[in-house]
Amino acid sequence: MTGAVTHTDLPLELVHRGKVRDVYASGPDHLLLVASDRISAFDVVMDQPVPRKGEVLTQLTVWWLDRLAREQGVSHHLLAADPEDVIDRCPELEATRTLWARRAMLVRRTRPVPVECVVRGYLSGSAWREYRDRRTLAGAPLPEGWVESQKLPEPIFSPATKAVEGHDENITPAEVANRLGTTVAERLSEASLALYRYGSRICEERGILLADTKFEFGWDAEQRLILIDEVMTPDSSRFWPRERYEPGGPQESLDKQPLRDWLDALEDWDKQPPPPPLPGDVLKASTERYLDAFRRLTGVPLDEYRPPRASGGGAA
Repeated sequence: MTGAVTHTDLPLELVHRGKVRDVYASGPDHLLLVASDRISAFDVVMDQPVPRKGEVLTQLTVWWLDRLAREQGVSHHLLAADPEDVIDRCPELEATRTLWARRAMLVRRTRPVPVECVVRGYLSGSAWREYRDRRTLAGAPLPEGWVESQKLPEPIFSPATKAVEGHDENITPAEVANRLGTTVAERLSEASLALYRYGSRICEERGILLADTKFEFGWDAEQRLILIDEVMTPDSSRFWPRERYEPGGPQESLDKQPLRDWLDALEDWDKQPPPPPLPGDVLKASTERYLDAFRRLTGVPLDEYRPPRASGGGAA
């Protein structure tokens, strides 16, 4: 197991340091997205990292983007993920390779669409809470009698605002149309639903239920709407092991669930900073969930996966 990376300091301009990712500018047109092993829960960044988490997020995104470009003609922002390809374009990164290799993507800079494009196939999380309280989902009425984690008859586009801090806020598709215009809103909905249906089919073939996931899009230099950010990872999705699925309550997830469960059981932490110190077995269990999700989806262990020498495909 490789050492954990909690902080990067690269010889590029730092654009943003988020809860997980450090974003650097590589010239005027490109960004380097570096996924650290930092982990947050209840909107609080923990002091201890989950080893290999950032590598899983990056390599799984690369795996999905490669498939989506080849099989679905999806345009995306990825230029390079193989370390040699990144160094070819950014030779100044050679000396810091151990910090970013296999956890960084060199991408096209875009103008991000200010909406989280969430698609839900199952009634879980904030969708379940909305249904439980109001019998609606994304503002649309639903029948009585549904239960938590129930599969929806059809996937639902359930967008959210992008929050700089704290939780994103769910909004209705009509609100997206009011903010961005009907044409853009319809394109976002159609593209997101198509991506979800494709991803859900691939996941189910590999024993995973894709309960929900979020996509992000941006406008490139040619004003094309393209797929950006991470794609169908444990951090942007709910992955449920199909063999343990049982509607009527919460499900086991292939993500940081061991960490959330341990924190949720604490009686003396108010879910505000500073976070409590995390036990080694909780961190290890969380790493194992991320690695299991990667292996199930790609069919190979993380150490055996090599990113393709990829760039974008067709229209989103």
